[in-house]
Formats: sequence, C-alpha cells, structure tokens
Amino acid sequence: MRPVPAWYRDAKFGVIVHWGLYSVPAWAPLDDELVRILASGGPAPSLEDSAAGDPLARTSYAEWYWNSSLLDGPTRSYHASVYGGGDYGDFREPFLEAVRGWSAEPWASLFAAAGARYVVPVTKHHDGFLLWPSTVDNPHRTGWRVTRDVIGELGEAVRAHGMRYGLYYSGGPDWTFDHLPIRRMADVAASIPSSREYAGYVDAHWRELIRRYRPSILWNDIGRPPGSDPGPLIADYYAEFPDGVVNDRFGGSDPDVRTPEYARRADIDPLPWECVRAVGLSFGWNRQETSLLSVGELAMLLADVVSKNGNLLLGVTPDDRGAIPPAQVALLHGIGRWLAAHGEAVYATRPWVRADARTADGQEVRFTCRGATVYGLIPNAVGDPVELARTIAGVPAVPFRRVGSEGFAFDAP
Repeated sequence: MRPVPAWYRDAKFGVIVHWGLYSVPAWAPLDDELVRILASGGPAPSLEDSAAGDPLARTSYAEWYWNSSLLDGPTRSYHASVYGGGDYGDFREPFLEAVRGWSAEPWASLFAAAGARYVVPVTKHHDGFLLWPSTVDNPHRTGWRVTRDVIGELGEAVRAHGMRYGLYYSGGPDWTFDHLPIRRMADVAASIPSSREYAGYVDAHWRELIRRYRPSILWNDIGRPPGSDPGPLIADYYAEFPDGVVNDRFGGSDPDVRTPEYARRADIDPLPWECVRAVGLSFGWNRQETSLLSVGELAMLLADVVSKNGNLLLGVTPDDRGAIPPAQVALLHGIGRWLAAHGEAVYATRPWVRADARTADGQEVRFTCRGATVYGLIPNAVGDPVELARTIAGVPAVPFRRVGSEGFAFDAP
C-alpha cells in the first residue's frame, strides 16, 4: 500500500465548500434521518425501511435540491409555492450574478483563521454545473458552467494563505446526462450514466482540473461511470504529484484515505481516514438550518477524530451571494481560537496507544502523541487540565504541563 503523504497526516483539519445553483433556493427539510443513519455507520439503504414514500424526498441535503424537487415531498411543495415549479436551470442566472460579485479572499482568510490546513471546493456536483470555465462542454446543457474561474481564483487565495488545495468532483451522478429522480439511496449507483460519452467526459474533466489547478487532493464522489477504469488517471496523477492524496470514492482503486460521511471510528484505525461532515445537516446552504455545531462540539469532534488517526473535513455552506453565513463565521473563528491554544496537541501528531479515557469526574479525554510526548485534550474542560490529568486511570504519575486551557502533555516513561 502506498504511504499516505506526511503533509496530509499532519494537517488534521480541512474545509470542503459546496457552492452552486442549489445555493440559490437553498432549502431542504430539517429531517436528520439520513445523517443519523450515516453517523451510525449503518447502510444508507436502511433509510428505505424507516418510512413510506420516497426517502430522498425528505433528505436534509440542500445540494440535492434538484432531485428532491422532482419527488413528492416537502421540497417539491416549497419549489411550487416559491418558484412556481419552474426549471432548475432558472437558478443559473441568479447564481452567475452572485459569481460576478464574489471574492475568494474572504473565504481563504476565514479558513486560514479557522486553522484549516487544506481546502476542497466542489468543482461539479451531481447537478453537473461547473465552477470553472472548462473547455470540455456539457453536451446536454448549453452554458452549464461559470465564465469566471471560481476554482482558479480560490486556489490562488488558499495557497497564498499557506493551505493546500484539493478538488471535489462528482464522478458518479450527473443529472444533466441521465436524470430520472433518485428515490432511494439504493438507487444512487444505478443512476450513474453508463454511456461511453459520459466516461470520456468525466476523464477529460479530471485531467483538465489536474493540469490547470495542480490539486493536492483528488476528492471524487459516488464512484465512476460503469465499466470505466480510474487507474490510468490516478497513476498519471501520482507520477506528476508524488505527494498527492486520492480518496476512496473513485471505486475500484486503492485509496489513500477512506472518507466516512458523518461517521466516526470507535477506536484507533491503523489506516489514515477522514471524517467528512457539514457544520449542520446539509453540505449546501439551507436557509432554514438550525442544527449547527457549537464550538465546543466541533472541538470535541476534531479531538476525537485526530485521536483515532483521522482528519476532519468540515463542510462550510456559502449562501446564495457567496458569503459565509454569520453563524458559520463565528463557529470558524471559534475553532480557530481553540486550535491556536491547543494546536500543539493536534497538528502533526499521531495516535497514542489509546485514544480516549475519562477523568475521575467523567469528563471525556482524547490522546495524541508526537515522539515521546503524549497529549491529552479535554474539550470543554471544567477545572484545571493538569489536575484533571492526575485523576485519569492508566496515565503514569509523571510531571504534566498545561496545553491551553483544555489540554495537558507529559513525556511517556
């Protein structure tokens, strides 16, 4: 197995950004059923067994708006009442107007302030709309792309702030090629276009993205066209970028990292992995979102993932104008302050011999290490972390030092 590049294992925290036509209606029901099933690690098709009707009509993923609006459910009702049931393509012009007023620098500076070490924007989601001025045109939807180079401008800004730049691309579903409404999670794989035309389109896009933007991460989603082989593409990518990272969603490849959605590991995974989840219940902006993480919850999530050999890729959802909503700005600044105080115990660490423990009064602890130094993180700690460390069963009675207000360190004997 190919070693995962050290830069990625050291980075620990990244941001994934969904911004597209779906950001204009920006609506989905606040139904957390799909997220709960994904977080439990259970098979997504079990969603089908939980209620009658079309399960994906109720998804909280606002980036699936086009599909959801074609199914009998709350999104379809919303679309009819607000937009008169018009075509999804009607959102193109409002989005292009937003793109004209957008700036990459506020995003990049915010992500850097949050302590992110890499950024992964969506170049094409399942609706097929492109966020870069590709020379490979969509054969079914004329002008189904931006004219301004959103992906290129963001890449320049991200790198200017010292962060790595990856790219997300939906290599599986593309609803402009073959869009029958997808009713159940079990039907997603069958919805992937199977034509040779589409296979060539996907390969050409990925190669153009790699050539033009030189990404550090290839973040594919939901597989590939049936019968196609991503092997040559990935081999060519590694040949040019030996420290590049490829995720597990190409299908059939030997991935660098596995990317469970909303799910965590129960214990230390011997292989590097990446927890990907949004700040709330949707990766695309949902104007009625109410379930955002708190700073304390995000700190606990990050500590838990890192203690178990993972990275956290956090979904941020710009609004229809391309601005990060104020509540998310506050959250990102909050985790940035926490990492500024506790980053020594996060960045460039590796798992210790155990991932977790509890203090004598029941507070959760997560461990990491760097060389002979062991770190303990007690997010949302009540009390002095050094005094709390002395109450943890199985931790040696050695001198401790404080790391921020919620961490401690000691040298392993």
